[in-house]
Amino acid sequence: MMTDIIADSLTRIRNAAQRRLDTTTLLHSNTIEAIVAIFVEKGYLESYKVKEDGNKKTIKVVLKYDDNEKSVINEIKKISKPGRRVHQGKDAIRTFKNGYGTLVVSTSQGVLANDEAYKRGIGGEVICSIW
Repeated sequence: MMTDIIADSLTRIRNAAQRRLDTTTLLHSNTIEAIVAIFVEKGYLESYKVKEDGNKKTIKVVLKYDDNEKSVINEIKKISKPGRRVHQGKDAIRTFKNGYGTLVVSTSQGVLANDEAYKRGIGGEVICSIW
């Protein structure tokens, strides 16, 4: 039984990028969908589509590569884990990798990128980082 669906999704994206696959499939949850939407908005993934097979939903993710066939994702890492939750205030999540990376933060107003959470003046649980 899988205990951390977010870590599983990030690992699937990481492995697909290393193997230079065009697409990968993730298990669906509203949190995963929000994280993938942030990755698409920030330009780390090409697109995504929610597929529904009866009562089972999946997310089909299209990965993004540069002109040299190299993945635009340098590193994708889970920060807050089931055994160790990491919370940060609005000032601590201001920038990541001097603006070249993105933190995904679970806040009281939903799952947001770090720059959006800073603009709204809220902190929260840091789910993952990508750059």
